[in-house]
Amino acid sequence: MNKIRLNKSYFPEGFLLGSAAAAYHYEGAWNVDGKGVAISDVVPRGAFDGRTHEPTSDNLKLKSIDHYHRYKEDIALFAEMGFKTFRTSIAWSRIYPTGEESEPNELGLKHYDQVIDECLKYGIEPLITITHTSELPLHLSEKYNGFHSREVIGLYLKYVETIVSRYQDKVKYWLTFNEINLSLMLPFLIFGINKDFKDVSENEKYQALHHMFVANAQAISVIKKIKPEAEVSCTLAYSPRYPLTPNPEDVWEALSDNRDLQFFTDILTTGEYPWYMKNYFKQQNISFEIEENDHVIMKENPIDFLAFSYYSSGCSAALGENKIRGNFFKARKNPYLAENSWGWQYDAMGLKIVLNDLWDRYKLPMWVVENGCSMIEELEEDELGNLTVKDDYRIELISAHLKVINEALYTGIKVMGYTSWSAIDFVSGSTGTMLKRWGFIYVDYNQDGSGSLARYKKKSFEWYKKVIESNGQYLYSSDSEKERQ
Repeated sequence: MNKIRLNKSYFPEGFLLGSAAAAYHYEGAWNVDGKGVAISDVVPRGAFDGRTHEPTSDNLKLKSIDHYHRYKEDIALFAEMGFKTFRTSIAWSRIYPTGEESEPNELGLKHYDQVIDECLKYGIEPLITITHTSELPLHLSEKYNGFHSREVIGLYLKYVETIVSRYQDKVKYWLTFNEINLSLMLPFLIFGINKDFKDVSENEKYQALHHMFVANAQAISVIKKIKPEAEVSCTLAYSPRYPLTPNPEDVWEALSDNRDLQFFTDILTTGEYPWYMKNYFKQQNISFEIEENDHVIMKENPIDFLAFSYYSSGCSAALGENKIRGNFFKARKNPYLAENSWGWQYDAMGLKIVLNDLWDRYKLPMWVVENGCSMIEELEEDELGNLTVKDDYRIELISAHLKVINEALYTGIKVMGYTSWSAIDFVSGSTGTMLKRWGFIYVDYNQDGSGSLARYKKKSFEWYKKVIESNGQYLYSSDSEKERQ
């Protein structure tokens, strides 16, 4: 097939173009208005660096950029960019501080009333992640070992019913969990298993994962009963694997690594464990409890669309050590791709491959819920003397990925939306620092916790505004090309 070269936008009317964030990254106010302690509040550094006994002053997320009190200012900036949609999460521990309360925290519910209403005021469609990575109430981890206990499913469903009943007339799109496939690598952050990740057995991981699959299916059922027209998914972190060489052993390794991703999409769409995973469980002596009705529940409640983050690809090889890491995935370095200061190799063609593979396999609409790049950034003056960040690299990367989505739409693949990561700078989840800056908006919050929290528009702010208001056509304009020169 010949390469497709487009010079116009094929984004349909109603294409949901915007950006994303999550409560634990940017809200701060960790103990305000009755909020309970979440897992993120005791993980001050990187995801693999372990927890503290209680929240400590070196955890930048406790204050973060204080979106909790500045949401009107921030959403006004999102509206100025013209967001059609904004993805954010609800902090579970704001609604049920320990997860076990009989009644929800009304102050927490009122806060999200205000946040969602502020979005709707500007015509911004909310995409709500019900619980993002590390937002599980810490109490449920310490008492029940998180989702390793079946009891947590019921507590999660109570929370789901509470927020969906509250916001049913305001929110159409829901995401049950964030990047569920990273849970096997991050059992404390996602499952809430209260152990060092090195001490968690495979049996424990897959038991918790099974409970999360059941919780996802039951949550879909709960949401549909409250609002039948709601659309629900569960996000995955997608990072395709290429064979490092044409050596058949490397090709097989890549196929096996890609199955590690397909395992999750297969279950979320069919409700059944694929045959290759059943073989894997048998070969590795992995066992976990499955109740009689679980598969019925999972089969009867598939996701409505595929939602995934995409940052990078990687290579697989039968021999040698996987050295690079992108969004928690380890892989071999691709000799044909450049890498950033964090060792991530960006690859727009990889998104094209993912969109085509997923469409071939499932024929479900898709939403790219995270994509972007992070850099160490500092403010500088522009030609008019305004403080900004000249982030041409962000413009170039997002442009390349949006053009891939446009091509997919042109060929008939259904893509519902694109929400970049992220709308605004905040504390990194993978490193716990402010060094990795992701947003279109720079925030004066520093690694030592100092800063005015003032917001500044980066160069990409105005560029993305033009892309959105033109429904993608600006990607192909000569002016857009000049901005990146």
